[in-house]
Amino acid sequence: MAIVMERPQRPLYALALRVAAVAAFGTMFMIIKYAGESGVSVPEIMFWRQAACLPVIVLWMALTRQLHEFGTKRIGNHAARAMVGMTSMAMTFTATVLLPLAESTVLSFACPLFAVVLAAFFFKDKVGPWRWSAVLLGFAGVVIVAQPGGEPVSSLGVALMLTGALMVAVINYLIRDLSKTESSVTIVFWFSLFGTLLMAPLMPFYMTGHTLFGWLTVIALGVTGAIGQLLMTASLRHGSVASVIVVDYTQLIWATGYGWLVWDKLPTQALWLGAPLIIAAGAIIAFREQVLARKRRQEVSIQQVND
Repeated sequence: MAIVMERPQRPLYALALRVAAVAAFGTMFMIIKYAGESGVSVPEIMFWRQAACLPVIVLWMALTRQLHEFGTKRIGNHAARAMVGMTSMAMTFTATVLLPLAESTVLSFACPLFAVVLAAFFFKDKVGPWRWSAVLLGFAGVVIVAQPGGEPVSSLGVALMLTGALMVAVINYLIRDLSKTESSVTIVFWFSLFGTLLMAPLMPFYMTGHTLFGWLTVIALGVTGAIGQLLMTASLRHGSVASVIVVDYTQLIWATGYGWLVWDKLPTQALWLGAPLIIAAGAIIAFREQVLARKRRQEVSIQQVND
């Protein structure tokens, strides 16, 4: 049985890592959308996202003398994280191709809303009026961005991105649990390895030929994904989910910039109306999580003194 120990928290360092991770992922999603619209199938994108990631991770582990980190006693946990992660990846990548980049990014921000719901119904966390109000506010923003009856967006894309956001909420907790005993590179390595093995059997049916630029594109999405994955996992190693997840909203800056530069498309009025509601909801949830965590630490300290 693995010995689970809490690691010391470094909140500012965790925030810096998360900001860098968001920049890497923002670039990766731009490349994914471009590749998908250029004719590369989602299964092939998923394969290269993982396969091109592996050499980067192994090289990093070699340069930092962490090759011993390949070892793990929690292979089942890594496999479960990979299954959930690859399913979420299929949904979010497909939605990214179907939706405008800014819209798909904003809908992915529903993750903290689902995290609260999961905490209430599955982890039996006591959720008060502040967080429930934030959930309602956030889902109101989701409805506005989805634009029912307004300017058409892909209904399938919206459904897939929201389901993917739900699964990302689960993944954050799985990574947080793994981080108690595993290093960042260990978690990313096993996710990439399992992901590559899961997608490899599909390649004879989905892989297509590429030009030199096409190969550079699929390799770039793997490299940016590897960098983002390492940074994101490290952020959860040094800070709590609630304290770092609010930084994910900066991805809208990257999505808006890339949407304008690559597709000459700016966000719609509905997005500008709905996005602040979703972001405000996430900020409220993150703030309340911090308050509650501080309160729990104080209660534990008082209990220890009384004992």
